Amino acid sequence: MRILMVGAGGVGTAITRIAARRTFFEYMVVADYDRQRAESAVAALGADERRFSAARLDASDTGAVRAALAERRCDVLLNATDPRFVLPLFEAALAERAHYLDMAMSLSRPHPTRPYEECGVKLGDAQFDRAAAWAAAGRLALVGMGVEPGLSDVFARHAADTLFDEIEEIGIRDGANLVVDGYDFAPSFSIWTTIEECLNPPVVYEEGRGWFTTAPFSEPEVFDFPEGIGPVECVNVEHEEVLLVPRWVKARRVTFKYGLGAAFIDVLRTLHQLGLDRTDPVTVPGADGQVAVSPRDVVAACLPDPATLGDRMHGKTCAGTWVKGTKDGRPREVYLYHVVDNQWSMREYGSQAVVWQTAINPVAALELVASGAWHGSGVLGPEALPPAPFLDLLTEYGAPWGMREQ
Repeated sequence: MRILMVGAGGVGTAITRIAARRTFFEYMVVADYDRQRAESAVAALGADERRFSAARLDASDTGAVRAALAERRCDVLLNATDPRFVLPLFEAALAERAHYLDMAMSLSRPHPTRPYEECGVKLGDAQFDRAAAWAAAGRLALVGMGVEPGLSDVFARHAADTLFDEIEEIGIRDGANLVVDGYDFAPSFSIWTTIEECLNPPVVYEEGRGWFTTAPFSEPEVFDFPEGIGPVECVNVEHEEVLLVPRWVKARRVTFKYGLGAAFIDVLRTLHQLGLDRTDPVTVPGADGQVAVSPRDVVAACLPDPATLGDRMHGKTCAGTWVKGTKDGRPREVYLYHVVDNQWSMREYGSQAVVWQTAINPVAALELVASGAWHGSGVLGPEALPPAPFLDLLTEYGAPWGMREQ
């Protein structure tokens, strides 16, 4: 397997550090718009690691991405960029007949008149519209294969296959007790993506009704997270699992709730009120005249890079899937989860917990594709594939998962 990975930020860099310990692939090109960032990710692996090389690549340039796939003879494109670049990378991989994997799906657009009641364009719609073309090409586009979405979807399929006869609700619940020293506000993941997820209308799925939307931060609940994290207030957030899980797993209701905290929510609401969450450019004065800038890009530039925060972070992050239903005629509730301690991930890999937890899952998925344990064609979510090989491999990687009866 020869891999072109596009994106050498926090998650991309963590991917290189995890993949360097595995033998399933022949070669990986680490590409980024900022060549120095790609080179730094490769250099950190040491002079003896010769399976990696760095390149400069504009993820929005489909022609350049196609050329890179062809020139480097890569048969897989791993997308480690933010969701703005999903479609050009997705189309480039299809055109070059390469397999494709991402951790976030094509962007949504709210309903023009009823944004908090009805879906407009849903997350991933543009990719699923191309499913027939991928199937005809005999190539696999494995979408939403990070931690959430990704591992959370694998948990949902595992629960349906082995733990329940009928499922009333599948609820993804994400929480943490991470603290960043020296910052009052320092998101541990891309602020661009965080704003997109948290301020868009959240989607809920219900059997018989289908997908519908609610207001941001709706349906607050306190969820008790394991391994010392404890109770965290969680709210509805737009996320891919709600769009993926119902396609392959039968459940009466599917939700995604994120433990943001009141202070974080207040900041996001303020950004929205000021229009600083917008992605369309505004014109501002510059040294050489008027300059068009995206307000959201300005916010991102003013905040610390999440990849650099590991040394200042303390605590744990938890991603998991809560499932309620029946087994053998009896009510059952379980929480399938994966916890990462930031001190451990920094000590073992030099990557902070949130990006490391995201990064391990696409590497494991690619190993399963390379071995043939996971195979298929078309546009598939993680829950379309058998969960047992993935969960076993995750433990082999030294990142065991857990299950708690509720």
